Amino acid sequence: MLRLLQIEFIKLWTNRASKFLIISYFVLLTLISLIAAIKFDIGPIKFHLAELGIFNFPYIWHFNTFVAAIFKLFLAVVIVSMMANEYSNKTLKQNLIDGLSKKEFIYSKFLTVVSFAFISTVFIFVVSLILGLIYSDFNEPSIIFSDLEYLIAFFIKLVGFFSFCLFLGILVKRSAFALGFLIFWQIVEGITFGLLKWKAADGVAEAVFRFMPLNSMANLIKEPGSRLSAVKSVANQIGEEFNKDYSVHWYEIMIVLGWTALFIYMSYSLLKKRDL
Repeated sequence: MLRLLQIEFIKLWTNRASKFLIISYFVLLTLISLIAAIKFDIGPIKFHLAELGIFNFPYIWHFNTFVAAIFKLFLAVVIVSMMANEYSNKTLKQNLIDGLSKKEFIYSKFLTVVSFAFISTVFIFVVSLILGLIYSDFNEPSIIFSDLEYLIAFFIKLVGFFSFCLFLGILVKRSAFALGFLIFWQIVEGITFGLLKWKAADGVAEAVFRFMPLNSMANLIKEPGSRLSAVKSVANQIGEEFNKDYSVHWYEIMIVLGWTALFIYMSYSLLKKRDL
């Protein structure tokens, strides 16, 4: 396993574009901390984002994992490029000639996907813990380490998304077209939801849409903005009320894990049948 991972990371680190994107991704994750510095002082109106409670435990686990997930596109480019380079540089064929089986090849790529997701999760955990210890109003261990299921959801979400990107990279062979297909699929899901919402009975669109690959991944971590007490207070003043479920549910995790297994299986089946 370590040998396979070492081979993959050597390939990635010797590629300038991949190295730049990986470094940029983790730099952007670190810059989440700059949100705390956002201040607006306009006459009597003073606005300090950190004072709204976004870095309070345990809310910070929800907020930071949601924001960090936005930057996953940087690693998506790395993953599809990783597969495109295997074809264009003929390293895939050479690896197979050198004795690496197609199953081991897919396994090495999946290990890379899981490694990216795991390192990202640990990174967000450390950044969030530091920010929370600095800015949170609550520092009791029982509060600090509650709601950690958002980190699990973040990890599963990244593994699922990167597995989809890996499949697209094998399917299309060209990184630009693979990323184009990713965008196209997002549009397809949006149109499908709109049509179901228009034609089907109430609740049917939501029930069906939760099983779509990209939406099922998005559902793991719901938007955290309306969960803030300040936002709820404003909503109550204007007669609105939020009754949203922000929890991470086991069945949502199982749906994403199901898609992940399917993407890896289809990647292997495609590679197995393809004449290289």
